[in-house]
Amino acid sequence: MSAEEPLFRVVRGVPTAEELAALVGAIIIRSRPAAVPAPATTSAWARSGRPAGRGVGPGAWRAAGLPR
Repeated sequence: MSAEEPLFRVVRGVPTAEELAALVGAIIIRSRPAAVPAPATTSAWARSGRPAGRGVGPGAWRAAGLPR
């Protein structure tokens, strides 16, 4: 591929400058590797309302209200 050869060409129709800009933007976005999302962090306040880690079964409701 030479430096003078375009990356893509319109074979039918007459797109506006805005339509070409939208197409180029979409191609650029799709050509980038997907970003890996950061692991979600949960606040201490949100964790305090969850029974996980406090056990299950008899007495678990009481342990959920006790400080750690």
